[in-house]
Amino acid sequence: MDTITPGAFALLAAAALLVGFSKTSVSGANTISLAVFAAVLPAKESTGVLLPLLIVGDVCAVLVYRRHAHWPTLWRLFPAVAAGVLAGTAFLAVADDGAVRTSIGAILLVMSALTYWRRRQAARPEPAAPEAAGVAAGSAAPGTGEAPGTGRGARLKARTYGVLGGFTTMVANAGGPVMSLYLLSAGFRKLGFLGTSAWFFLIVNTSKVPFSVGLGLIDGPSLLLDAVLVLLVVPGALLGRALAHRINQVLFERLVLAATVAGGVQLLLLG
Repeated sequence: MDTITPGAFALLAAAALLVGFSKTSVSGANTISLAVFAAVLPAKESTGVLLPLLIVGDVCAVLVYRRHAHWPTLWRLFPAVAAGVLAGTAFLAVADDGAVRTSIGAILLVMSALTYWRRRQAARPEPAAPEAAGVAAGSAAPGTGEAPGTGRGARLKARTYGVLGGFTTMVANAGGPVMSLYLLSAGFRKLGFLGTSAWFFLIVNTSKVPFSVGLGLIDGPSLLLDAVLVLLVVPGALLGRALAHRINQVLFERLVLAATVAGGVQLLLLG
């Protein structure tokens, strides 16, 4: 922390601005922030600095989109996410910085490829899937109690993405792309997507704090740096809120996927 140059600090400041923007607009764009933090700081140390900033961004997102969450989806995900967080904690206890970067970068690229394939398949002229129809209704009128997809396949997908999301969010605060891919593949529209993501990460990121403190990732110096960088998170969130309603659905989904791929490639190159 003591050796951060002015140029490196400028990069961290820009990444902090993007944290706020991603929380209220293009969620997957946050992978760029975590890649910047991992490039400027040691990979493990960067997760401890970034986590409090993410929580501030989560609060901003919940204030804006709190009424659009689909809670049945969240309750279905949380048990698997908890298992993923515990696995991620164990991984951080033994992995070095290179292993952290490489593992997360590889996961992001694989998930992006799978999602691209799923969307190509969905683009074929077929009747609407019950799962997608259920999510559209749920995101348009959250609180109805209708969960998106209740079959065995839907439950398996939720558990798989939940474990991956918990693992990646604990290891490198990279759960955003995994959950973005899950919500997009399930057919969530913009407001349902943003509201569900906002509550999900506020709850999950807050629960990660004791683990991060126990691993020594959050300490006095990291919090001092956060105290400066947090001044950029709120303006970023306001900018994201202003632009979110002006982005059409197709462009929105393409931006999420593009940001995910960009973040994954950056992490692999840094590893």
